[in-house]
Amino acid sequence: MLSKIDIQKFNTLIEISNLINSNYLDIHSLLTEIIDSATRLCEGEASSLLLTDQENQELYFEIALGAKGAEVRQFTLKVGEGIAGWVVKHNKSIIVNDVENDRRYLNTISQQIDYPCKTMMAVPMRIKDNCIGVIELLNKKSDKYFVQEDLDWLEIFANQAAIALINARSIEQARNEIQLLQDQLKIDQGYHTLVAKSQVIMDKIEIIDRVAKTDSSVLILGESGVGKEIFAEQIHIRSARRDKPFVRVNCAALPEGLLESELFGHVKGAFTNAVNNRRGRFEMADGGTIFLDEIGDLPLALQAKLLRVIQQRTFEKLGSDTSITVNVRILAATNKDIEALVGRGEFRTDLYYRLNVLPIYIPPLRQRTEDIPELAGFFLKKCMRETKKQFEGFSRKAMESMLAYSWPGNVRELENCVERACVIGKTKWIEEEDLFLKPNIQPSIHDEGDRSLKTAINSFKAHYIQKALDENKWNQTETARVLDIQRTYLSRLIKELEITNPKE
Repeated sequence: MLSKIDIQKFNTLIEISNLINSNYLDIHSLLTEIIDSATRLCEGEASSLLLTDQENQELYFEIALGAKGAEVRQFTLKVGEGIAGWVVKHNKSIIVNDVENDRRYLNTISQQIDYPCKTMMAVPMRIKDNCIGVIELLNKKSDKYFVQEDLDWLEIFANQAAIALINARSIEQARNEIQLLQDQLKIDQGYHTLVAKSQVIMDKIEIIDRVAKTDSSVLILGESGVGKEIFAEQIHIRSARRDKPFVRVNCAALPEGLLESELFGHVKGAFTNAVNNRRGRFEMADGGTIFLDEIGDLPLALQAKLLRVIQQRTFEKLGSDTSITVNVRILAATNKDIEALVGRGEFRTDLYYRLNVLPIYIPPLRQRTEDIPELAGFFLKKCMRETKKQFEGFSRKAMESMLAYSWPGNVRELENCVERACVIGKTKWIEEEDLFLKPNIQPSIHDEGDRSLKTAINSFKAHYIQKALDENKWNQTETARVLDIQRTYLSRLIKELEITNPKE
């Protein structure tokens, strides 16, 4: 048992306990904080937290700190394999101060990552006496040996990690159930869920909050599949018209004759098959919002009629000379270069300026890679509910592939990709091969000369680290924590990849 209370360690325990009891939102960061504290206070050079996959009887590295932490995370162990596997199998703590000569030691990982292990201690993480994982510390600093007091402290940290994990899983389950109910309610009302984490989309949402309070027309621009309709929904949901209809029209889906009837309605006898009077979408949207998707495909003949609706709020049904007045807010979207259409005379200049009162550009997914893990996780949960299959998530290689892919079809392509992977996936994790991602065939516009794999990887690394640094205001300690790497390694990468602070 602990012979003497170390004030620094005791204060650290209190800080972590407070974080656990505050329902800390990011479980990975909290576990990293716990492991980092244990490593520092027990004077280890490196450390890992491994969790058990009961079904496959395997251990996988949830967290790995130290100079080789990023490389370690690609490995898995069988329960009973190596010292960590022995701890899980026997549910016992252990100190090994002569690792190389211990028969339980598995040197495969150390050899592959070129990191010699001299001393080690490992303790089980327990929930109701059931071992769910293991925390291990490697190589006590200054060539010292780990002692019983170190082990006692590590066991306390392991207990905290187990409590944090079970709390997080309970909170996640509750959130998933709440999210499921919210998603179902939105689906019942015809709306989608907006999923985003990137700062650029957070900025768009802030703009939408302000735009929603007005009745001005909004033109939403962006590539196909970026989710323009979802942003149109958000404008309506956040507006004073939220309890009134939200009516959608795809201007590219219908031929000109049918589109006019669809928008404005018709009276009986207006044309051969007009056997009854019909309300148009503008009439249906009275008091609410109409969303005109693919507005760039609207025929010129209908553009004049639409302009009149915007200016005077009146129109006539097809085959009628009676004017109808409506109170409708107009949102429009296009994936085309609408200014080029105006320049070629294919889109009316006056209509363009009427629609373009409040333009909002939605960037493609390749320019907001921070959203990829969030969106992929959301689509996976959705697909698991539909297919009744269960996955732990995406493997490291699968996630790296998704982050590196250019997503020409944007969010829509990502959703289809995850759905396909969910259907064909056979293991507890979505693997890289389940995604069937095609190689990016377009070279970077910044690297027309050197198209080697190494250059592409370094370019991606530099961009990803630059974004992380910007988000954390160039605090290297916090950025290293977010990226799950050592601060010294981050500093080296900044120098090697020639990453510069734009404010300096």
